[in-house]
Parts: sequence; C-alpha cells; structure tokens
Amino acid sequence: MSRPTARNSNTYDDIVRKTVVDPDSSVRPTREQEHAAREGFRALDPEEQQIHDRVQQALAALGPEAARISFEVTRDLVTLRGQVGDLASLRRIEDAVAVAGGVETIHNQIVVAPA
Repeated sequence: MSRPTARNSNTYDDIVRKTVVDPDSSVRPTREQEHAAREGFRALDPEEQQIHDRVQQALAALGPEAARISFEVTRDLVTLRGQVGDLASLRRIEDAVAVAGGVETIHNQIVVAPA
C-alpha cells in the first residue's frame, strides 16, 4: 500500500478530478452542507413539530433579544443554544419557552455575554 505523498494526495479536488466525468460541472459543498451531512437529519414526529412551532412563535414574539437563539426539540425536551446580552433576557427567553405548551424539560445552553 502506498503512502500519501504530494503527488498521491486525496484532497477533495483530486478525488473530483478522478471520479467526476466533467469536473467543471460539479459544485463543491459549502461548510454548512458538509456539517449537515456529518450530523445527519432527524425528522420530527407530529407532536415534536407542534412543540417546535410553539417554541418558534414564543421566541419570535420576544423580538431581537431572541434573534441569536437556536433550539432543538426531542420529545418534550427543548435544548436552547445561543448568546444573550444580559441575565434578564436569558430569563425572558427561558420563561417564554417554558409556557410554550408541551415543553417538560429545558436544557439551557445559552451564554450570557454582554455585547
């Protein structure tokens, strides 16, 4: 078995040149697309989708203070991620999600960091 060398490298571009019939017609995936491919996709069941929609509405109602917050729904668990400028915003976001309906547990991974 040969060891990779400068001449025998397996970079993305080298692989494309070897495997794609017309390399100029291929489009390289973005970093986000590569990350999504590694992470996979998990479809929400109907109950999770309802919770997702309610949490999304609750965060949208808070306006710009919740703009940098993302979340995931798994069963009745909501995981919050992102950054806010103060503790009061953190509490408002957490309270809004708690009363969104269907949420039993909140994993709060939001960071408080003044802008």
